[in-house]
Amino acid sequence: MNNILSDSENRVVLNVGGIRHEAYKATLKKIPATRLSRLTEQLANYDPVLNEYFFDRHPGVFGQILNYYRTGKLHYPTDVCGPLFEEELEFWGLDSNQVEPCCWMTYTQHRDTQETLAVLERLDLDTEKPTEEELARKFGYEEAYAKGKVNWWQRLKPKLWSLMDEPYSSNAAKIVGIISVFFICVSIVSFCLKTHPDMRVPVIRNITVKTADQGLAWTLDKQQTNAHEFFFYIECVCNAWFTFEILIRFISSPNKCEFITSLVNIIDYIATASFFVDLCLQKFASHLENADILEFFSIIRIMRLFKLTRHSSGLKILVQTFRASAKELTLLVFFLVLGIVIFASLVYYAERIQTNPHNDFNSIPLGLWWALVTMTTVGYGDMAPKTYIGMFVGALCALAGVLTIALPVPVIVSNFAMYYSHTQARAKLPKKRRRVIPVEQLLGRPNQQPMKNDGSNIISASGGPKRSKDLIGAKIGNIPIGTSVLALCPQTMQLHKNLTTANIRQTFDTTKGPSSIVATNMNKKSDEKCYL
Repeated sequence: MNNILSDSENRVVLNVGGIRHEAYKATLKKIPATRLSRLTEQLANYDPVLNEYFFDRHPGVFGQILNYYRTGKLHYPTDVCGPLFEEELEFWGLDSNQVEPCCWMTYTQHRDTQETLAVLERLDLDTEKPTEEELARKFGYEEAYAKGKVNWWQRLKPKLWSLMDEPYSSNAAKIVGIISVFFICVSIVSFCLKTHPDMRVPVIRNITVKTADQGLAWTLDKQQTNAHEFFFYIECVCNAWFTFEILIRFISSPNKCEFITSLVNIIDYIATASFFVDLCLQKFASHLENADILEFFSIIRIMRLFKLTRHSSGLKILVQTFRASAKELTLLVFFLVLGIVIFASLVYYAERIQTNPHNDFNSIPLGLWWALVTMTTVGYGDMAPKTYIGMFVGALCALAGVLTIALPVPVIVSNFAMYYSHTQARAKLPKKRRRVIPVEQLLGRPNQQPMKNDGSNIISASGGPKRSKDLIGAKIGNIPIGTSVLALCPQTMQLHKNLTTANIRQTFDTTKGPSSIVATNMNKKSDEKCYL
């Protein structure tokens, strides 16, 4: 009978979310400095009638947590979301990094998802109209908004920005976006068509030549051609719109530095500036030789196509996919360069071993071009090995190219599918969530602070300064005044092992602040204190 009673005294009943668990007290002491290792009957969640501790937490997760105390191995439940599991571990005072290696892949999936959602937040794919308070915070006049002294420019600036930079914010912004896309397309089409021979006008010049009888004659030279004058007027109209758009967006931008350093904006104003540079060159440098070479730099205008990313969420996701896959792309280029150099050298010497009068590989640099075309499976056929050893090297080069390109591509495709699927799911979900009131607020208690597995206390005092007599019957968190310091401060267990009750008073401490509460051992003459 005595053995049965002693065994029951060593057991503890834990009611977590309505499900009762029973364990030995020694089992809960296996992991010190955690919530379950500090259970005492003086805690507010102890029920003396049922002789159990009640915790209003997730019951499914607690099964794995209690198993961690029993076996020393922390496994991840597959039917629980990752952030919820981390929140429960933080409440019970456990370290989330102690998850077993077999669960690492499953456990870290939610972190990848959180990173993806953070990226989508930065891409600004939402079409939800922001509130006036959010606009005030974004444009830096929240103080004027709080005082109700918003001037006309502060009201106009967000509207201009939404009109010019957020195509889906209103019907007027959609019209402006359509106009911007129209001018981009017209500019690109004009840039391409003016190089067509049928769209160019010959430049006729009169040249004086000597005849056979040493006389002079006039002839017409029309070797040079210029683009039709109509394309010049088209570019003038398009660049006038682009200049107007850049100025309005710069004036109304909430962050000037971010606007200037944006890659798309850099391309925009460089492309616009190239048009005016061309005008100056045609005016003052047309008589110089090789002045047409300077027109090569006007190709930057093609880069205006990246401006379409402001109007298409799909292009934003594509750009972000390449940015997120930078490591895979770097690895792909590295292996391609490595293979190109190796196979170019091999085919150069392979073609020289046997007699080969029609050898196309006169140098290794020529072999680099052949290896690049072969590894990318393009195969122009302008260069080809003629010997059997060279053909064997070419076959190896083609196989290595297929494998090199095929390995990193699925990672890039999966990144795009991940961003795209999250974007589609996000578009279907409501933008605003229902507010949930904390249970501590309904019960009139201060918010319960999560435990940290650092050996620190689990209860934090809140509220303003109180006098000593006001502390009678009061509580610190869920703990009533007069609780055993052994329960409150297990890190000083040896110091207070013979203490059953403590008088808690408020003192001023320069390190803890004026509202720190100090538990002093009244049975000792020393000034040993425990900060809560």
